[in-house]
Amino acid sequence: MKKSLLSLLAVVLLIGTAAYNPIKDETDELEDIFRQINTEVLSNGKAYETLGQACKTIGHRLTGSSNGKKAEEYAHTLLKSYGFSDVKYQPFQVEAWSRDTVTLAIAPRKSDNFRDVEVVSLAMTPVEAKVTSEIVDVGNGLEGDFQAVKEKLSGKIALVNIGLLAPIKGPRNLHRSEKTALAMQYGAVGVIFVNTVKGNVLLTGTASVTGSLIEIPAVCVSLESGMELRAWLSQEPNLVAMIDMKNFSRMIKARNVIATLKGSSKRHQDEKIVIGGHLDSWDLAHGALDNGIGSFSILDIARTFQALKLKPKRTIEFVMFMGEEEGLLGSKAMIEKLNKSNAINKVAFMFNLDMANNANGFNTSGRDEMVPLFTRFGQVIQKVEPSFKNTVINQAGLHSDHQTFMLEGIPTASPIGSIAPEAIGCYHANCDKFDLIKKDEINNTVRYTAMMLYAMANAEEIPAKKMDYYSTRDFFIKQNLRKELELGREWKWGASE
Repeated sequence: MKKSLLSLLAVVLLIGTAAYNPIKDETDELEDIFRQINTEVLSNGKAYETLGQACKTIGHRLTGSSNGKKAEEYAHTLLKSYGFSDVKYQPFQVEAWSRDTVTLAIAPRKSDNFRDVEVVSLAMTPVEAKVTSEIVDVGNGLEGDFQAVKEKLSGKIALVNIGLLAPIKGPRNLHRSEKTALAMQYGAVGVIFVNTVKGNVLLTGTASVTGSLIEIPAVCVSLESGMELRAWLSQEPNLVAMIDMKNFSRMIKARNVIATLKGSSKRHQDEKIVIGGHLDSWDLAHGALDNGIGSFSILDIARTFQALKLKPKRTIEFVMFMGEEEGLLGSKAMIEKLNKSNAINKVAFMFNLDMANNANGFNTSGRDEMVPLFTRFGQVIQKVEPSFKNTVINQAGLHSDHQTFMLEGIPTASPIGSIAPEAIGCYHANCDKFDLIKKDEINNTVRYTAMMLYAMANAEEIPAKKMDYYSTRDFFIKQNLRKELELGREWKWGASE
């Protein structure tokens, strides 16, 4: 009898053990929540409508402008209306810049017969500048290109491609601000950037690696104007350019907007996940693509969490950064405040949405430890929506607000997807308007990112931890990002380190 009872107990224990599968239980719970998120976004999503309203009633969202202030207030009001009780402004000082007038004229040397070329100023260029000098073609503007013309460039105006026009192998492209920094390093007195998009598209963006005004004028011409200029240079190598610009600059206050959803778990609520994207835009158009699709997706992810009364274990901060376009100023201000309050170690993870559109996967930004977790959570998303591709890439990059967090050793990720060629050509340009945006594509970003955010906020552990000072240095070296950080004056380790 005793033997029979022991056998029965063993069977019961075996069945109980077999029944308990933490991964399966987690998957079942996530699948249920993911289905709720999917239904909510597809039925009641507001990202497309609110972005459209903002483009219509506010227009561009340039940091420091009256439009920028209206955008901050719009986001704050919207988050309050979604039911967040903890919504705050996070003010910071910023050197505001706005354009006034600019002209570019070209003529052969020793000729007064100047030909005007349509042009726009790049941001953070001087309040007033007027230079006349010969043009030196620096091609794609990589360091090797500058090296090739270093004997010719001092005192001249550099002609540089924004993108990579000729197919090359080897170094990746540099940011326009890094190319400007190289031009100044090699003694140029001005820079003419050539856009790489067809259709007479004019592009702006910061020419400063520091967020402060630079000392030389930098302007951008269209691809077509650049091709004409190079054809002219081939016939008359000593062409002279005259750049005449005036701009405005003053110190003002800008504000990040932050809505906090406190974690429900005593064990995890002190761990914070930041999901942020920059609300500001350039002033040539509406900034619908850059970064309306990212910031307004975050606003609707926040709405979705409140509409479904989701209770994540970890605290989530939904952040609208300002000043990103001038040099990641809003995210830098946030990190500075976190460091001063000794709260930086509470940030466990950061999602960045910058021009995230039509999401079909995620980039884990060089943190190998995160790939299996994102892949597994993506497989649950596929159960809800089989068309989700669950693409996971693992490549670190710079020049958006996640960079500021990466420099602190904090793991980051971003949704990846697709943008139509006719839309991507309007990046930073005078055609970045709301008619580029498609409702189903922005909803894809909202629903899949909301699912992944919820899964991360409820994971038992986040595999990637905050790296220490030297591990962070080694990470950037491994990712081949040291040179870019040095050009951007963001390499905080010594030259010998």
